[in-house]
Amino acid sequence: MQKVVVYTSETCPYCVAAKEFLKENNVEYTEKNVTSDETARNELIEKGYRGVPVIVVGEEEIVGFDKNRLSSLLGL
Repeated sequence: MQKVVVYTSETCPYCVAAKEFLKENNVEYTEKNVTSDETARNELIEKGYRGVPVIVVGEEEIVGFDKNRLSSLLGL
């Protein structure tokens, strides 16, 4: 299984949906909350993004909660 990282914020409904989808499919992930974690916020900015969610699967980066692309990358 590829490493999955989800950049989130505390007020993002799409972040909640993405995390629920991953949990429902038993996909382990690391959450990085850009609201409370300055390091995570800086990582996201260095990647060139200002909005969340950003979901990283291996080397692939998905901006927003794209269920179809996420399923494809995870082999679901």
